Amino acid sequence: MKVGGINVFPGVVAVVVTLAIWFVIPVPDGVSSNAWHLLALFVGTIVAIIGKVMPIGAIAVLAITLVALTGVTNDSPSGAIKDALSGFSNSLIWLIGIAIMISRGLAKTGLGNRIGYYFISLFGKKSIGVGYALAISELIIAPVTPSNTARGGGIMHPIMKSIATSFGSSPEEGTSRKIGHYLALVNYHINPITSAMFITATAPNPLIVKLIADATGADISITWGTWALAALLPGLVCIALVPLVVYAIYPPEVKSTPDATVFAQNKLNEMGALSYGEKVMVFVFALLLILWAGVPAMLLGPDFVVNTTAVAFLGLSVLLVTGVLNWDDVLKEKSAWDTVVWFSALVMMATFLNKLGLVGWFSNVVQGSIAQLGFGWEVSALILVVVYFYVHYFFASTTAHITAMFAAFYSAGLLLGAPPLYLGLLLAGASSLMMSLTHYATGTSPIIFGSGYVSMENWWVMGFIMSLVNLSVWGIVGGLWWKALGYW
Repeated sequence: MKVGGINVFPGVVAVVVTLAIWFVIPVPDGVSSNAWHLLALFVGTIVAIIGKVMPIGAIAVLAITLVALTGVTNDSPSGAIKDALSGFSNSLIWLIGIAIMISRGLAKTGLGNRIGYYFISLFGKKSIGVGYALAISELIIAPVTPSNTARGGGIMHPIMKSIATSFGSSPEEGTSRKIGHYLALVNYHINPITSAMFITATAPNPLIVKLIADATGADISITWGTWALAALLPGLVCIALVPLVVYAIYPPEVKSTPDATVFAQNKLNEMGALSYGEKVMVFVFALLLILWAGVPAMLLGPDFVVNTTAVAFLGLSVLLVTGVLNWDDVLKEKSAWDTVVWFSALVMMATFLNKLGLVGWFSNVVQGSIAQLGFGWEVSALILVVVYFYVHYFFASTTAHITAMFAAFYSAGLLLGAPPLYLGLLLAGASSLMMSLTHYATGTSPIIFGSGYVSMENWWVMGFIMSLVNLSVWGIVGGLWWKALGYW
């Protein structure tokens, strides 16, 4: 039941949980009352997000309001509102917001579709080749599309559906298993992997960077280039495996697809030569990657280091000056502004939970529980990552999951002796890879699942299988790769 802008039942649950933690559950020894009360607001916010009480941006506004009014972070009213709004000053939040605005150019100019159809024209003679074409296309656009939903659901999924339809594969006609079932699963399971490969490939990744820096006193500050290099090998291995694993479990009825290359080529012919807007997007795309990867600093020295968020602003400025995007496009990019608001609220609450000592207290509890098992840090870290990963069955938002659990689990792993950068990279990868599990795990999943090509049973089976594959690759291949890079 919905009253006004609120879903009543989950709203009541969120309020009851908040009040119970605030007033009923005793404040544990070693925890301040302010920290405990902020935890009550934080948990209530997470419950509200999971229960979809209101849009996440609206929930974030309520959270900011409550932090300011209750004074849980500061006894001074002016100090409390300053604390409540402090998340908006975080540059990583603006990195994601601006990058989402930039990614609007992919859709507006048609460059995203062109990339997809180009690779299908090259590799689409076999159904598995179409799968790889979708994978490569998503990988290429991932660094500049911080909304994994927009990338996997908004750009790649329509291309996937058009290919399936061209082969007479549709849920309505009962012909999903011809090729649509296979392509939908590939379309989806590539999305968590590309999200794990770049800081700018999904919105919560910068939050992870901040949480790691906070937990290590800024000793570990992961740059865009460090993240991308670390994820390069395990990410490419996972991408190479997805079309093969899906093919082995759920092979399509149509194996040979020579018409797919013809279909894609016809689409490219309809689009014609690269437009002015597409050429500018290619230039901006290359500029962002070069600067984010720190190439000028590598070649010319540390004086040429450019802030990652400043680079994003530069890219958006170029698009505005050249007219590829106009200010109305920026204002209409609701997902970007929405992300800035909810991201700011969650970062603010997570930051003050750490400052007030709550994260440290909970980390000690988790660390003590695992330490009693008597394992070394290697097995202990594995237990932490596995629990963190599979708890996502109970979350419908990666953002809510990461905000609720990442800091405590990461800090607990440090206490157990795990190398800081190794553990951070492993948990960071898991934070995106866990999207593979369910049909509600992230915003992309209901879009692709909702197209009807894959049953819930097949979705969950494939999700669990891919979770085992991806975690194994990230843990083993990734761990060895990071060792070779000297990260631990």
